[in-house]
Amino acid sequence: MKTRTLLLAYGLMSMAVTAAASTPSTNLSKSGSPAAAHASKPGPAAVSKPSLRASKYSAEQIIERNIAARGGLQAWRAVQTLSFSGQLEAGGKQNSLLPFVMDMKRPHKSRLEISFRDQTAFQVYDGKQGWKVRPFLNRNEVEPFTPIEAKLAATWAELDGPLMDYASKGTRIKLEGVDTVEGRDAYKLKLTLKDGTERNVWIDAKTYLEAKIDGDPRKMDGKLRNVAIFYRDYRSEHGLIVPHVLETVVEGVKQSHKMTIEKVAVNQPLEDSLFTKPQLKVATTAGQ
Repeated sequence: MKTRTLLLAYGLMSMAVTAAASTPSTNLSKSGSPAAAHASKPGPAAVSKPSLRASKYSAEQIIERNIAARGGLQAWRAVQTLSFSGQLEAGGKQNSLLPFVMDMKRPHKSRLEISFRDQTAFQVYDGKQGWKVRPFLNRNEVEPFTPIEAKLAATWAELDGPLMDYASKGTRIKLEGVDTVEGRDAYKLKLTLKDGTERNVWIDAKTYLEAKIDGDPRKMDGKLRNVAIFYRDYRSEHGLIVPHVLETVVEGVKQSHKMTIEKVAVNQPLEDSLFTKPQLKVATTAGQ
């Protein structure tokens, strides 16, 4: 079965997930997901690099406003678990909607489940190691994360995102200037994570909420293409401001992919066993 890699993202966190592309055709209703601050649909040009302008604020001042806009530092520090459920676009010609559930627990635990035709694919990360089960590909066995997948999970697995308590996480931030994202001014911040990974984040100049973030580049047709993730439809959830629509755009690719969050749960009990290696047959190199 043909597959497509989607990027599942929340706040400034995302995970690489694999879902079936050849699924029954279903169209995502656009009327039910109004964008509070970013209404227009991005295209390939959305990942272009226009000239930057000077900012009257420093990076520290912008981050302070961003944290306040998202609900405040103390509110986010009080969050120990975070769960989302909704629908993912699978991509491909039919672009079906796939129900998903994602659970996160401090410090760096995560579990993602995606359902299709009475089957459930999932991937689990315990903060150090990760595993996946992909029945959509007739892979009904536990496979360990590849080294690249493990690195991506470690990079993205921040429940509150890299701007919260960024200094204690070993992240350095530089203000690049004022950019334009979907016709709106946005502050472009360059993040250098503890492991040396660099990533740009754009903060809306009016709402001070995340408007866009760099995804991990994808190799397609022998060419490495830039990836951008757009954040829309922010709503208040238990005192936290959370985006409910996230759209991934790959440079040079017409079709984008949306994740629509329909329900958010904060601090619901999540057992640690939920994030351990699944008790199924373990895949071997020969079996792959």
